[in-house]
Amino acid sequence: MNRKIVLLVVAAVLVTAAILFLVPGPGRPPLRKAVATRTPLAVMIKGRALFVQNCMICHGRNAKGTDKGPPLVHRIYAPNHHGDIAFYAAVERGVRQHHWRFGDMKRLPNIQREKVAQIIAYVRSLQKKEGIFN
Repeated sequence: MNRKIVLLVVAAVLVTAAILFLVPGPGRPPLRKAVATRTPLAVMIKGRALFVQNCMICHGRNAKGTDKGPPLVHRIYAPNHHGDIAFYAAVERGVRQHHWRFGDMKRLPNIQREKVAQIIAYVRSLQKKEGIFN
């Protein structure tokens, strides 16, 4: 009997956590694919500027990587392996080292989700140019 209660409590906690993570809060746009079939040019321009300002120091020019951070134009970061939600989480929470040996990525608390979406759109466009996905 106690085991059933524990399992129900664990399931309730997991469902609640998933809802809190996936449902947008006040002032947070919903998680969505940053790259639609046609991303507006203005979004791409803003995304590039934001990438240069916030990400290029580690991820390099055209997201090709540096000695401080991995290349985002690598098949590991294709949408089927690292979906857009992984990019949002990286900015909001940081990332523990797992694919590369660059150390942990610290969270970037000053970048709003709307801006992250623009950065994702830019990175996905670079990935498409490199033939990482269609």
